[in-house]
Amino acid sequence: MENDVLAQLQALAHPRRLAAFRLLMRRYPEAVAAGELAEVLGLPASSLSAVLAQLRQAGLVTQDRHGTSLRYAADVAGAARLTGYLVDDCCRGRGLPCANPYETDRLMTRKWNVLFICSGNSARSIFAEAILSDWAPERFEVFSAGTRAVSQLNPYAVALLQAKGHDTSELRSKTVSEFQLPDAPRMDFVFTVCDAAANEECPPWPGQPISGHWGQPDPVKVEGSEAEKQLAFQQAYGGLKNRIKAFAALPFDTLDRASLQARVDDIALNTEENA
Repeated sequence: MENDVLAQLQALAHPRRLAAFRLLMRRYPEAVAAGELAEVLGLPASSLSAVLAQLRQAGLVTQDRHGTSLRYAADVAGAARLTGYLVDDCCRGRGLPCANPYETDRLMTRKWNVLFICSGNSARSIFAEAILSDWAPERFEVFSAGTRAVSQLNPYAVALLQAKGHDTSELRSKTVSEFQLPDAPRMDFVFTVCDAAANEECPPWPGQPISGHWGQPDPVKVEGSEAEKQLAFQQAYGGLKNRIKAFAALPFDTLDRASLQARVDDIALNTEENA
């Protein structure tokens, strides 16, 4: 066990390997193609291959093949063995001072703060905010933000929300920094709904909220006819709606933090993206 932990610590003791592992954790449970990893991390293929090989050998990353592409995902079980060893052995079970504990009293509340993040906060995260806000306003306080928010909402997104019966009068584009201020609401759940936002480095959220990655293709970037553009927005809306429906149906009162995180990850893997 100790040799395995030493291998994991050595694997993470290099900036490139640590950056790759952190990126895959932000994208978990999604598996990311090697080419995308190289582009995001700014590494040539040969360097990335060496980085991933050592992380795999240490039991921190898994690999699978999708057609001709190799894809990689964080090995959360391997990471759990590392953190478990550090808390149980090195800290001698002193989990509270050694770990960054979740505020367990928040698990007993009946209203949850949920933040959806995408890059522009003009369509996908706005969809998610509107859907969950309307679905269960008595259970969730819902927000959205962008890592590089634009000045106004996308008109196709607004038109679709209005057609679906959502009130858009209070929706606006916001930046993530607005929710990182000292007086900002403390989040219970933080979801990224686009790969670009999940790829970006960001500081940890106070209180370690449960996180999820529900990446959707960016409908704003779709070119073509009006019908093709409208279809792209419809597909993004439908994919998020199905995930949010599954999320809102979770038995929050009977699940602890670990179980909630596992269910959120399952939603990302198993929810069909049908409108």
